[in-house]
Amino acid sequence: MIIGLLTLEIYIPYSHSLKEKRKSLNKIKDRVKNKFNVAFAELDFLNKWQRSKIGLVTINTQKIMIEKIFHKIVLEIEENIEGEILKKEIYFF
Repeated sequence: MIIGLLTLEIYIPYSHSLKEKRKSLNKIKDRVKNKFNVAFAELDFLNKWQRSKIGLVTINTQKIMIEKIFHKIVLEIEENIEGEILKKEIYFF
């Protein structure tokens, strides 16, 4: 069993409050969790209005399948976020 962790550092330029940031992140979280069945958490920049670091975790028996899922997730987020992904990292355990 392989555990995959995808971390994304996101810049949300149109967010002017923590409430607006949470609204954007919740929209992404609901969409990604329902479509890809992954765990989602905000990891860093909790008190910053325009930045966030999120983590998504999934489990599979094949590393290549995890990479494919993460690639689809990144595309989905890029298409639906009102901002941009600054940094992405994938870890396997």
